[in-house]
Amino acid sequence: MAFHKGRGILFGGVHDVEESEEGIDSEFFNQLFVWNIERNRYMPLTLRRPKANAGKKAAQQSNVNRRQRGQADEEELLANLRALEEKAGATTMDGSFEVIQKEDVEDETPRPEKPRLYEYPHPRFNATLAVQSDTLYIYGGTFEKGDREFTFDELWAVNLNHLDGVQEIFKRDLEDWLGSDEEGDSEDDDDDDDEDWSEVDDEDAKTDLSTPTVSTAPTTPLTVPTSVEEDIGTTEEISALTDTLPHPRPFEALRDFYARTGEQWQTIVVEEILAKTGTKGTEKSPKEIKKAAFEQAEEKWWDCREEIRALEDEQEAAGIGEVVSLADKGDSAGAGQVGRRR
Repeated sequence: MAFHKGRGILFGGVHDVEESEEGIDSEFFNQLFVWNIERNRYMPLTLRRPKANAGKKAAQQSNVNRRQRGQADEEELLANLRALEEKAGATTMDGSFEVIQKEDVEDETPRPEKPRLYEYPHPRFNATLAVQSDTLYIYGGTFEKGDREFTFDELWAVNLNHLDGVQEIFKRDLEDWLGSDEEGDSEDDDDDDDEDWSEVDDEDAKTDLSTPTVSTAPTTPLTVPTSVEEDIGTTEEISALTDTLPHPRPFEALRDFYARTGEQWQTIVVEEILAKTGTKGTEKSPKEIKKAAFEQAEEKWWDCREEIRALEDEQEAAGIGEVVSLADKGDSAGAGQVGRRR
């Protein structure tokens, strides 16, 4: 489990069931769950396939970002040249500098794009998790089949904001993956086990057999997922959408949420400061108040993320891809109604 914005991100796990005194049946998982620490609640994180026009918009945005980066690189290069001219006074024969575009010297061969999957990696436990910039990284892990144990050497990335698939960073294929369990090594291991048991006294053997066999590997508690889908949006006492604080709307990004509710969050921060200090003045500057307000808005946005995502899924299923409040239109909405018959 990894920490992210007041939540725990959980992936995979294993559940061992002791079938007999000599064997344990293990069930492995590859689901992704989020645990809200404050409300002590688990919720599933399901991957979302891109919309039909999402690829076109992403390509347009990529082109815009590339042009902006090229312009910024050109301006930086010109600034560096001017600095060198002022410092050393070095010029070319004709008294001018030759500007070399960065894009001209870049390698023309594009990097191969890593595949993006819409299902989580193979079930496993003991995977290493880390979160950086709202992106979850899943590395390694262990899977068992019969008497064989497989250790993964691969790295995956999941954007916790969009959940738009799982991206492969690198992956090393396993040798003889899920092959036959009947191997000479396993038979040799069985023979070694028989020889070891022959050296143990009968009373000790009985004592050992009477002790339940428990896996020493850390297991992930998976008691919640069976009912987690039924709990979404039904228990108002633990919902993040029932308090008096401003909460985000479906399809509303974090920046848009703060742009709409920033004044309310600043008022909340000032009231909290006044409640603590008991004075009319505050020691924080307006910049510090805005920063504290944005942090609270960000915390609220992530706290509501799963409930809002569930609403987005319902509205997308009904053909709604965007929610616009007429109250935010203001005068522009009223101006559009001038001259219309009712």
